[in-house]
Amino acid sequence: MLVGLGNPGLNYERTRHNVGFRAIDSLCAKLGCRADRLRSKALTGFCELGGQKVLLVKPVTYMNLSGQAVRALADYYKIPPEHILVIFDDISLPVGKLRVRPNGSAGGHNGIKSLIAELGSQDFPRIKVGVGAKPHPDYDLADWVLSSFTKEEEALLVPTLKRAIEAAGSIIRDGVPQTMNRFNGN
Repeated sequence: MLVGLGNPGLNYERTRHNVGFRAIDSLCAKLGCRADRLRSKALTGFCELGGQKVLLVKPVTYMNLSGQAVRALADYYKIPPEHILVIFDDISLPVGKLRVRPNGSAGGHNGIKSLIAELGSQDFPRIKVGVGAKPHPDYDLADWVLSSFTKEEEALLVPTLKRAIEAAGSIIRDGVPQTMNRFNGN
């Protein structure tokens, strides 16, 4: 299962919090597949990636409840947490960077917090896409992640989403350790 985190609705479409949705959309455009079937509170579809048939998932529960859709689909398709790959935004990384991790805590990200709570595990691989830090400490975090990218940031983000999809294929094909060696630090 490949999960892209985000919020449904046109007003959220190009926000920092929606890079997971945008990564799934980028993959669909590249491969000619679709993730548009509503099932278990998520838009879903299938494609082949890394030599495997992959369930694509975009939860429509809003970020803070993403785990509900993921758990329902994981239960239905009998997919263990270690086979659930999640792409999401990370404010600790600058725009244009990504980081692959085999597992870990939520790190303050409410979508990941929801997944951990619903799956009962933090042992799922993830691809963090940098969206940049708040411009100053007093800036409201919710306002920041729900803001749009600047034109300059957007120019950095587009190739980063392409690399995130390449990393997802690599994780599926070669495993997390090899993918971390290949993509972390680039």
